[in-house]
Amino acid sequence: MYDSADVTWTLVAAFLVFFMQAGFALCEAGLTRAKNTGNILMKNLMDFCIGTPCYWLIGFGLMFGGTGALIGSIDPFIQGSYDFGTLPVWVYAIFQTVFCATAATIVSGSMAERTNFKAYLCYSAAISLIVYPISGHWIWGGGWLQQMGFHDFAGSTAVHFVGGTTALLGAKLLGPRIGKYDEKGEPRAIPGHSMTAMALGVFILWFCWFGFNGGSTVSMTGDDVMTKAGLICFNTNMSAALAVCAALLLTWVRYGKPDVSLTFNAALAGLVAITAGCDVVDPFGAAAIGIIAGILCTLSVEFFDRVAKIDDPVGAISVHCVNGAFGTLAVGLFATDGGLFYGGGLAKLGCQALGLVSVMAYVLVVMFVVFKVIDKTIGLRVPEQVEIEGLDIHEHGLASAYSGFSISDATYADMDVNENCDLGESDIDVASEAKVAAAVPVVRQSPDVAAALAVGMPSGIHRVTIIVQLGKFDALKRALNELGVTGMTVTQVMGCGVEKGAGERYRGVEIDATLLPKVKVDVVVGKVPVDDVVDTAKRVLYTGHIGDGKIFVYDVDRVVKVRTGEEGVAALQDVE
Repeated sequence: MYDSADVTWTLVAAFLVFFMQAGFALCEAGLTRAKNTGNILMKNLMDFCIGTPCYWLIGFGLMFGGTGALIGSIDPFIQGSYDFGTLPVWVYAIFQTVFCATAATIVSGSMAERTNFKAYLCYSAAISLIVYPISGHWIWGGGWLQQMGFHDFAGSTAVHFVGGTTALLGAKLLGPRIGKYDEKGEPRAIPGHSMTAMALGVFILWFCWFGFNGGSTVSMTGDDVMTKAGLICFNTNMSAALAVCAALLLTWVRYGKPDVSLTFNAALAGLVAITAGCDVVDPFGAAAIGIIAGILCTLSVEFFDRVAKIDDPVGAISVHCVNGAFGTLAVGLFATDGGLFYGGGLAKLGCQALGLVSVMAYVLVVMFVVFKVIDKTIGLRVPEQVEIEGLDIHEHGLASAYSGFSISDATYADMDVNENCDLGESDIDVASEAKVAAAVPVVRQSPDVAAALAVGMPSGIHRVTIIVQLGKFDALKRALNELGVTGMTVTQVMGCGVEKGAGERYRGVEIDATLLPKVKVDVVVGKVPVDDVVDTAKRVLYTGHIGDGKIFVYDVDRVVKVRTGEEGVAALQDVE
């Protein structure tokens, strides 16, 4: 009854699809900020670990328990009788379980950096319990879409569009991250902290996609099946590669240089788009699908960022929702048997469009109810201070996912970069001494400063260093601006006072010395009274709790403006 080649092929494919969780975890973590890395990793872990028992409990039965038009059957713990041809039921069950987990994990990227962890666990469970299984029944379980000829070979709609539509709705309901848009509504770049992790995640996903698409044959018996499996894998790779090339050229033309994150995202877009029709298109169709997917992904990211004002930190909506939809429709365009571009007319395209609209409507209605119930009970979004300081420390008690390393992450701050801001180290070629001497103005001391320094008197200029919590920086900056202090040097630091900060545990053991993330603000003032700066900082930062910060005041002997050579208060006039 069972075939060893089919069983082996399907199990290996299931293992590859499971490994996609690692790819998603790395990709999402790399495209978000360091202060939320632990939270992202936990979400990707829990998607699979919650989805597995949920799908076992009820999801699998709803999806494959019978051939009803709308729903399968309630079969707790997969106790019923199933016929999957040459595969034992448990082989097919694990294969579908890893697909279910993939649909759930897509959502975490678009809602990253501001979602309540408890809320995330709840709606991830809902996706695995009812959302994916019921729409999956329509497409793969003998439901009404499958009966009318809807074609989605490996899941452009069943997996990616379902996850992408949920991601779109969730990101819209959550709203953008703090600092994503300025007062005029223009988007600000919030770069991810590790392009290396992102790139590795994409390569892992690309590798695993051969199991995702190729393994969906669930068979490796017979020449026809083996030939089809080879074509599926070839088409999968072709679409991804040309999507990357298209995005590379498009971003190069639009932005002047090829964009790293958008180009890598395009690889995933090409993979998503070919997933529905990888078995029914030829390599030319796969190439066209990939090129269009790469262009769509790039323009879609820009659209959601600038026009729709939907903040998607990792581009999950553009990759999975937009290209999941395109990939589904592409079957009706590029299928060699019945596709519009191959003389098949509009029938197949119309069927694909109907299925797409139906699945979107179902997912939006169900997940809107789920999100609203969660928001009214648990709360969907974390408080403002938690978001600014990072979900790692507040949700998981993890001060840093990179213990022992300093990773600058000041993109939360609403900063105006001016000539007095510290831009940090950079790789600048050192010019010759002659060029430096010619370029730098001659230093001129003002008479009052020179006289004061000659007799050992203070210059009247002070440096004020303020150690502030992450969540208080914006308020401090605004207050100092109102006082007339606009020039400042801002550095993200780690540290603690004599109280040793809040307790932190690693693997259940308390860490002896805890360094908490802080912001160090340095201002130099001459005309603005230093006491006013100190009083303003005290007023803004005071809460009465440990960790309000420290203020240090120093005398400054000499200030020189490099551009003009001015010294003393004159050197501060356009930045103080």
